[in-house]
Amino acid sequence: MPTFRFDEIVERLRSHAEVEMLVAGDALGAEISARDVHRPGMGLMGYTDGFLPQCVQVFAETELGYLDSIAPDRQRTALASIFAQGIPGAFVARALHLPPALLEEARGRGVPIARAALPTSELTTLLADILDDLFAPRVTFHGTLMDVYGVGMLITGRSGIGKSETALDLVERGHRLVADDLVEVVKRPGDVLIGRGRELLQHNMEIRGIGVVDVFPIFGVRAIRMQKRIEVEVRLEEWVEGRDYDRTGLERDHVEILGVQVPRVVVPIFPGKNITVIAEVIALDLMLKIYGIDAARELSRKLVETMAESGHVAKYLKHDPE
Repeated sequence: MPTFRFDEIVERLRSHAEVEMLVAGDALGAEISARDVHRPGMGLMGYTDGFLPQCVQVFAETELGYLDSIAPDRQRTALASIFAQGIPGAFVARALHLPPALLEEARGRGVPIARAALPTSELTTLLADILDDLFAPRVTFHGTLMDVYGVGMLITGRSGIGKSETALDLVERGHRLVADDLVEVVKRPGDVLIGRGRELLQHNMEIRGIGVVDVFPIFGVRAIRMQKRIEVEVRLEEWVEGRDYDRTGLERDHVEILGVQVPRVVVPIFPGKNITVIAEVIALDLMLKIYGIDAARELSRKLVETMAESGHVAKYLKHDPE
């Protein structure tokens, strides 16, 4: 199980709201090893059997209202029972005012405290999303990720086979580049695979013979997007004479990515073959399959019915005495 520092969560939260550090703690370096967000209300009232000290804690109106309702000495006792369990850090919702005892206990234990000007439900939801993303399984692919007609297409193949050139042609035809060369794939809940590029590379592409080009200033904002769900892999391979390539589409190939089965189409290439149009057709065909329209299976069904009907007519004529 990976671990993350409290300040990593703070920095991600700052992209959504103003965050104020109230207690720096021990250099904000507390290790967080759980992806859940916990409310410590019951723990403050003395019931600590179900308390989750390994989680990020959120103090809101209920917790702070309870602390305000009890005497200062009882406040310190309640807070000590929580902080003594080694919590990694805490957030305060709605920019609420904290009792001095809470700040003193946090400083004494070296626990970082941050305050955000967000409603409690919104804060907990954002923290849960941030932790889900941090702890999500991930892998990096050498390939290119495109949005083709709304379909997330991961283009793979050996180095130099033409992945970037195919992607550049797709961009010129109005499709959108997500990432080139290195694609980071993250598994989200529901077996959804989200692909994105490295922040350093952004939407740069390496085109052999030209060099590095930046898609955004050349083609504009319509040609890029930050991330996309991966729905199909298109693998480019050199044409090999005599190899038996799929010509009907009845046999479905898949590749497993982070435990998720993703449809894969192997496209044999040779000079003069229009890979861009083929990629567009792959995307459109996948969309039709999602809507229940499968050309290969429909043709197979019609052929079977036709052969069955032909056999019936032949049998009838064979036994017809007239």
